[in-house]
Amino acid sequence: MPYSSRRWLSFFVTTLFLAVSATVQAANPNAGLNLQPTDWPWWRGQQWDGIAPGNQHPPLTWSAEENVVWKAEIPGRGHGSATVVGDFVYLASADEVDELQYVLCYDRTTGKELWRTEVHKGGFTASGDRQGNQKSTKASSTVACDGERLFITMFNSDAVWLTSLSLKGEILWQKKVSDYIVHQGYGASPTIYGPLVIAVADNKGGGAVVGFDRKTGDRVWEHPRPQTANYPSPIIVNVNNQDQLVFIGCNLIESLDPLTGKVNWTMEGSTTECVTSTVTNGEYVLSTGGYPDQHTTVVKADGSGEVVWTNKTKSYVPSLLLKDNYLYAVTDGGIAICYDFRTGDVEWRGRLSGDFTSSPVLVDDLIFATNESGETFIFRANPKKFEKVGENKLGDECFATPVITGDQIFTRVAFRSDEGRQEYLYCLGKEK
Repeated sequence: MPYSSRRWLSFFVTTLFLAVSATVQAANPNAGLNLQPTDWPWWRGQQWDGIAPGNQHPPLTWSAEENVVWKAEIPGRGHGSATVVGDFVYLASADEVDELQYVLCYDRTTGKELWRTEVHKGGFTASGDRQGNQKSTKASSTVACDGERLFITMFNSDAVWLTSLSLKGEILWQKKVSDYIVHQGYGASPTIYGPLVIAVADNKGGGAVVGFDRKTGDRVWEHPRPQTANYPSPIIVNVNNQDQLVFIGCNLIESLDPLTGKVNWTMEGSTTECVTSTVTNGEYVLSTGGYPDQHTTVVKADGSGEVVWTNKTKSYVPSLLLKDNYLYAVTDGGIAICYDFRTGDVEWRGRLSGDFTSSPVLVDDLIFATNESGETFIFRANPKKFEKVGENKLGDECFATPVITGDQIFTRVAFRSDEGRQEYLYCLGKEK
């Protein structure tokens, strides 16, 4: 083949590759991130839905001695979940005595603490109408990671701040999201979408959702929010073949373009204060809340304002799971429920026990749900009947949602003794 022909062929192949890459990037703006399929890089996993990578074999039984790969002491207190990327596990925590907020990094294989970075010092006293719910902490958000940087949102000095760190724990930049009036506390986690990291600070002073440039921290767009307390994290759903940033609460269900902040549509249909993260089947989205109205509501996500179905069941804090058009809920009071997502028909109810704050996680057809006393119930995502598979207890308290990836469970629990309260991060896996 002549040299000119080879040059033309090379140019054609390169151009085609770039065009295909651009199409993939457009279809999935996070496709270019330095992440592996088994990474759990932000709240509720890569698809923001609480569904773990499939074909796993995590343990179904465990205790403080059984099926423990390692445990690591966590300084301070927090309710944020673990973030697992590559060979490392990241976590936020806070020392409420010395008023320190930090991000920690652990070795994924051994549990050894590799570094600890102070993000804020002081600034814990809130001047709002309340000091927060007694269950709240100063580190209730989950770290987000794009494979090159870390991001964490925290309340400090009467504002919510977004901080970016390197994978070695160096602070790269820190920006204010919004002033913040404390009501129940703060626990919304940041999320990553394309070139942006998105953070929200709904509060009674009138908050904002903001898209920041991941590399520079520049404010790319800002969308003001109503003057009401509200707690959900920013969640991306693909509805009608369009990625949408959907917020529930503040008496609204609102959809934004995640790259520009432009409003796609907004409707009434939510209560004032919500916590859960929405899910979708590609046509409908879910809103659940607990104050002042208890509700579970499914709406058509096209701006029509159509409410597909609604009821008065309270699923306030634990987020819900959707599999094969069946919705699985664990209520705050410990009732497991299966709904037909399309009609709202209740397929079954099952009694667990205790109160629930953490959200359930789905692995293939198994749901793992942990209550505030550290008891984890395992039951099947089976629309025909409630089928409990196992029950395990670890620790005296658990408010953080577990992460399940690579055949292992990463869970944050606390033990109480005469010496006080101590948190641990456990890595659970089947003993060889």
